[in-house]
Amino acid sequence: MNSPETQFARLGSQRIAYQVLGEGPIDVVFCTGVSSNIDHVWDQPDAAGVLRSIAGYSRLILLDSRGVGASDALPAGESFGWEPWLDDLRTVLDTVGSERAAIVAYTDGCPLAMLFAATEPARVSALVLIAGTARYTSSEDYPYGFPLEEAQAQARWMGENWATELGVRVFWPTRVDDTRFIQWFTRYQRAAASPGKIEELYGQIFKLDSRHALPLIGAPTLVVATESRILSANHARFVADHIDGAELVVIPTKDLAPWFSHPDELSALIEEFLTGKQRTEEPQRKLATVLFTDIVRSTDLAAELGDRRWRQLLDDHDDIVRERVGRFGGQLIKTTGDGALVTFEGPAKAIPLQLGLRERLGSIDVRVRCGLHAGEVETRGDDVGGIAVHIAARVMAEAEPGEILASSTVKDLVVGSGMTFSDRGIRVLKGVPDEWRLYAIESV
Repeated sequence: MNSPETQFARLGSQRIAYQVLGEGPIDVVFCTGVSSNIDHVWDQPDAAGVLRSIAGYSRLILLDSRGVGASDALPAGESFGWEPWLDDLRTVLDTVGSERAAIVAYTDGCPLAMLFAATEPARVSALVLIAGTARYTSSEDYPYGFPLEEAQAQARWMGENWATELGVRVFWPTRVDDTRFIQWFTRYQRAAASPGKIEELYGQIFKLDSRHALPLIGAPTLVVATESRILSANHARFVADHIDGAELVVIPTKDLAPWFSHPDELSALIEEFLTGKQRTEEPQRKLATVLFTDIVRSTDLAAELGDRRWRQLLDDHDDIVRERVGRFGGQLIKTTGDGALVTFEGPAKAIPLQLGLRERLGSIDVRVRCGLHAGEVETRGDDVGGIAVHIAARVMAEAEPGEILASSTVKDLVVGSGMTFSDRGIRVLKGVPDEWRLYAIESV
């Protein structure tokens, strides 16, 4: 699905980029602060998924504040503060005709949201504050964060490591082995602001204090925190403790925010809080052939090759899997870091794919073991589950390096097809009831 069209609201002679998506009964405005580009955010599936989830029950409004993303720079000589960005938010809401909106805010977009809720209470129906804080630096009455005298050093560090792989390692440790994510995130940050601009902006942001706004917030508030070392959950606890009736949820990830580690959980939290309704999506059941693959000696290979060469090998593996799956009409459910999960309507196409995949991966010196089973699966969105998925995974675990194993169910389904199998005997599959006769697939 394409991203929504970017439009521009006028504030004097300056232009503020914004987008509108969805036609739900409530307005929701999304505030991201410095790390923002409303065009590029849609290129990342997890982030886009959360935003599209919100747009499914609301009219979602996104904006880039002046000085970042697709918006104009702040006027020459005007130093950064929350006031100009409050004007930007008001201007966009007025332009789209939103009299009252919920605000979903992220990191340094959170102080902006807090101040807007305190100064414009009639215009804010609810607040969701994700990985936010009212103050970044420590003081006698605020023991969290870093000392104020280190603010400029921290700002320089932000500028020096903006749009770099090190930034991903620090802020998004769950994605350090995901080359595509690193490429997207560094490109996204470059599109948000230059390193020099980031140093300048954070030099100001790290000095600001929004704690005085907290007791004045009357809107229902959800505070979402993680276990990140960069912005500890203590910041979020302080915010929740000082907003009357605020609810705090801590999601167990070391990432700065749960966009990329727990997108479904985050989407469900936001939806339930803003609508009062729990997500009740029922899984659908269907018959499918499930294929699991696993790279042989993946841990040893990673150690031998080093991080960069190992990530490149994984990228090559994923590209080959996608190409072969597309050619044979399968559905790539997900890559697993050192393998893949694929489904087919039946085994007649899955088996030729496996044989060709084994040969193609061998050309880049990757050996895989494969497991195949056919049975009833549960589909929920783009994911699958159920006992058939577990059986396929256990069948794969029984395979020797380079071997393709299938359950007897698969063999029975292709009787008369000319495919040849070798009996590998009866096995007990871990965590799966009964005994299972397995077969090695030899040829088509």
